Amino acid sequence: MTTDTQSRAPRADCVADSAGGVTFDLPDRDLTDGGPYRPVLVLSPQKGTAGTDVRLPLTPAGRGRLRAVLPSTVELAEGRWAAHTADGRPVEAGVRDLRALVDRAPGSVDPVVVRVPYPAADGGLVVRSWLRGPHAEAGDLGFAPGSVTFEGVLYGAEMGRGAVVEARVRGGGTAVHRFTASVVGPAFSCTVPYAELTPHPAEKALLWQMWLLPRGDTGPAVRIARILDDVWDKRNVFVYPRQSGKGFTANPWYTADNDLCVQLDPPKPVKPAKPA
Repeated sequence: MTTDTQSRAPRADCVADSAGGVTFDLPDRDLTDGGPYRPVLVLSPQKGTAGTDVRLPLTPAGRGRLRAVLPSTVELAEGRWAAHTADGRPVEAGVRDLRALVDRAPGSVDPVVVRVPYPAADGGLVVRSWLRGPHAEAGDLGFAPGSVTFEGVLYGAEMGRGAVVEARVRGGGTAVHRFTASVVGPAFSCTVPYAELTPHPAEKALLWQMWLLPRGDTGPAVRIARILDDVWDKRNVFVYPRQSGKGFTANPWYTADNDLCVQLDPPKPVKPAKPA
């Protein structure tokens, strides 16, 4: 017979810390079904995420609560991890305290570990994990007619001579464009003219992924992304203006993984005026 507790989806309140750890608090009553006690919170990798289930022991935290801790030292592959109980019930997202994630500055830590708990469309609790080393954190964007200027900070590596920002077309194409980066310590900035990213006129949509080469050809290529905050999906949060040029329209945007890109599209055809 199914009890109310067995059918009830437990709700977890979360606190994220600046080092990449997350604490989960759940009501004790929602995890006890009168049978064998299973004091475990399970994080399961979702489609496209590598790895196997991560089992976190739940221990008494007082006032009828149980607590599980995901330390930053426990490896969690980059991707999305759904929370559920040991008997397979999904865990709902409760109150999420993400204040420690705002304006993070991880310093010399390598790799950079980011975990952001968030509610899925169905209310289920999911942890978005990033694990990047080195990491180029995107900052402010500036706009001038026909161009965008990116600012950012490099973590986990040092800048050298010949630093450039490289635009690579998504989809395995061979097209690459490089733009000189201005460097001050770990900070960098770079202006990208939109017209240099597309043929004239543009015949199809092109998505250019932005990479930092802190030492030019002699060092690693580092994906430019914005992950050091509490926004797990920036696509509808950071919306930038579109500009039109000769044979194209363009605007920067973030992917579902919060990676920085520039989207270029052919101009929309002008509809002929209707006869009077």
